Amino acid sequence: MALLETRGLSKVFNGQRAVDGLDLRVERGEVYGFLGPNGAGKTTTIRMVLGLARPTAGHAFIGGKPVDPRSREFRREIAYLPERVNFYPNLTAAQTLAFFAELKGADKRPIPQLLERVGLAAHAQKRVGAYSKGMRQLLGIATVLLGKPSLVILDEPMEGLDPYWRRQVKEVITEARGRGATVFFSSHILGEVEEVANRVGILHQGKLLAEDTVAALRGKLQVKPRLRMRVTEVPRAAETARGVPGVTGVWTTPGEILVECDAAVKGRVVAALASAGIDIGDLHTVDPSLEEVFLQFTGRGRAA
Repeated sequence: MALLETRGLSKVFNGQRAVDGLDLRVERGEVYGFLGPNGAGKTTTIRMVLGLARPTAGHAFIGGKPVDPRSREFRREIAYLPERVNFYPNLTAAQTLAFFAELKGADKRPIPQLLERVGLAAHAQKRVGAYSKGMRQLLGIATVLLGKPSLVILDEPMEGLDPYWRRQVKEVITEARGRGATVFFSSHILGEVEEVANRVGILHQGKLLAEDTVAALRGKLQVKPRLRMRVTEVPRAAETARGVPGVTGVWTTPGEILVECDAAVKGRVVAALASAGIDIGDLHTVDPSLEEVFLQFTGRGRAA
């Protein structure tokens, strides 16, 4: 049985469909990346799943039961981090976590460790109203870790964070999965989803365009792997590679060329460069990125 499921979920605002007949199924213990550009309907979907917005049509289920935000059990088993985090500004970080622990019926004793985990231990007694946007986001991450919930729902969790703390958030997601929790998180930062998600769903204009593992989505499209080579003469190497039958694209970066071709053509490309007297310092295959898959599914063309 899926832990989170929607059937025909739809939401209409002023005659416009923000979410259109959405069927989702998130299995227990998986990390599901919910992809889409801003305005695709991700936040609206999450709000309906949590019972914070009433669907125009369709239903959402948690653990096979209809969503019931009034249930204490529902609140205890689900952790939610909204896209825009708001806290009481006069409370300290420690007081904020204690408040959320009381709401969820969670143990307060791990609060110091949670603040340490998200890098806020030194600011535990500082009022949240003085926090930066990134610090508030990190405090939000700490709130979802209270009580070890079975379902963690994160809406754009890495928004406003620097690269180091984005990495920490990804580790938190991985740790949650490691203890058996299910993680459902939305993002428009595609590379971050690719690193941690078991499966992804691509939402565009309220519709689910595709849903699968990243590898499977790549396989469904005509997106070929690329051969990245460090070479001594980039312009001449690129020109030589373009002349090899079966090469469908060549890109250059300082000191490197990137050649798109089928696996059977790779050897011919390397042989052509060697015959031309071009030294190859290093070479490896680069798989198509999640961004390229996303661009193709949404009809936005190829990423070069």
